[in-house]
Amino acid sequence: MHDTIPILYEDDAILVVNKPSGLLTVPGRGPEKQDCLIKRLLQPFPNARIVHRLDQPTSGLVIIALSHAAQKAMGHRFEKREIEKSYVAVVHGLVSETEGEVELPLICDWPNRPRQIVDSDNGKLALTRYKVLSYDTENQSTRVALFPFTGRSHQLRVHMQAIGHEILGDQLYAGQLALEASSRLLLHASQLKFLHPISEQELEIHSPPPF
Repeated sequence: MHDTIPILYEDDAILVVNKPSGLLTVPGRGPEKQDCLIKRLLQPFPNARIVHRLDQPTSGLVIIALSHAAQKAMGHRFEKREIEKSYVAVVHGLVSETEGEVELPLICDWPNRPRQIVDSDNGKLALTRYKVLSYDTENQSTRVALFPFTGRSHQLRVHMQAIGHEILGDQLYAGQLALEASSRLLLHASQLKFLHPISEQELEIHSPPPF
């Protein structure tokens, strides 16, 4: 099964792989949710360890540690926000500002989990910067680059919804028009820039979106 997972970078310490849309990063609850990225990688890489996750419908770059030391070092880099991440998304409507930021605190909507909601009183800090890449006036959509400063669950999806531009194909947050515009969530983790956990060499990995 691992041959379905493209490996974009590999050495003794880490892998950077391209997760397809629709595949869980780690197992979920129930027998139907056991197939996932880490299980597919454990056969060829028995020491593979999760460092971070992407939502099931999101595609793109995921860092996999191949040792405890690498996992610990990369975990610290994520905690300290030393990993530069960028995504590409296609959102509903024509975004008026060519670039900007969304700073809205987020919290889990417990009665409707895993949904997240904006909550100014109890939410945790969440900051997303965005930049318009192109407009599709015929289909009334905008291709944007998204740069999460924080890494809250569903952050990019909720922030774009909050400013009136849901990501196309988002089954949790999109309205009917945006949902029907795509059979998958049009969100892709397209770039990672970070220091290697062992050598501390700077790495920059790119993955063009498949949409």
